[in-house]
Amino acid sequence: MATPDRQATILALAHALSAAERGLAVIPLSRTKLPALRSPHRDDPEPAPCHGECGRFGHGVYDASTDPERIRALFAAAPRATGYGIACGLPPHRLIGIDLDTKSGTDASAALRELALRHLFTIPETVVVLTPSGGRHLWLTGPPDVVVPNSASRLAPGIDIRGAGGYLVGPGSRTDHGVYSTAPGTSHLAPAPCPPALLRLLLPPPRTRRAPTSPAAHQGQGLVQFVLAAHEGQRNTRLFWAACRAYENGIGPELSPALVDAAVRTGLTEREARSTIASAARRHGGMQH
Repeated sequence: MATPDRQATILALAHALSAAERGLAVIPLSRTKLPALRSPHRDDPEPAPCHGECGRFGHGVYDASTDPERIRALFAAAPRATGYGIACGLPPHRLIGIDLDTKSGTDASAALRELALRHLFTIPETVVVLTPSGGRHLWLTGPPDVVVPNSASRLAPGIDIRGAGGYLVGPGSRTDHGVYSTAPGTSHLAPAPCPPALLRLLLPPPRTRRAPTSPAAHQGQGLVQFVLAAHEGQRNTRLFWAACRAYENGIGPELSPALVDAAVRTGLTEREARSTIASAARRHGGMQH
């Protein structure tokens, strides 16, 4: 009789093969939701950038495949895998994941509905995956000539985007916190096309040449005002969102003192404010599912 972990691996492989039949490229994941295969370059004295060109497994999302033989080989090399990740941004679907979080204390679903009203788009019927923490992943597809980047809370607090180079935990995966499952009534659906108005929000703004003035004097002022406008119950969330935007745009260290001051004026302690900004600094640039 197979052990519980072995049963979880067998089940994850079955789900991964089923996803691959739908054109979704997959990789094995561990219980921590991270790629289950370690990098083959981890012991190299000076590892060179490699996205799988070496021919070995262990390159994260770059290992993703729809080929059943390769998928079986990946899982054979990862006997402790209990789940699978679905690579975003790859043809034919060019999957875009809208990750609606609940851990931040915000209602990300309500924030998405507010964006839909403000920017005049409708959230289509599509595949919805329920996470063990109570969050939801909406699966959408993108056009072939557009690359949607990963982002964390850039669209709104609690809404993360999985795009090119990112992955979503597939339904049926077992993690330390529970099992991912497809929401009732959505498993038969194909991922719906991303509404054009929403797609525009997911793309980074075009770069424009600016006069040589201090970034914090203009963009930073808006972020500080955003924090100052916080009411009780949303102060920490607004501060985290503003700090993420500041670090994303390269003005985090310069703007941090003003953000701390603004947060203290709304009622947070200086220690709380600095801790939240430090969390934003650590999160900036790192994207897993």
